Amino acid sequence: MLKTIFTIGVVALLGLFALKLIGVLFFPLIGLAVKILLIGAVVYGVMLVVAPGAARRLRDKVNSPRTY
Repeated sequence: MLKTIFTIGVVALLGLFALKLIGVLFFPLIGLAVKILLIGAVVYGVMLVVAPGAARRLRDKVNSPRTY
């Protein structure tokens, strides 16, 4: 009984350590990806106002079916 409780505690601590390690590694990457997406959205919004033709061509390039 005591061995089971101790084992569950050790596994829980290892899980918390793994979550912290994953968070330290991947959260900065997720933050960087969000920043890049926001900058891209702002640039595209400015293009819609300033140069609608260029924005339309960009949208067509992104949405066109791929040909390999």
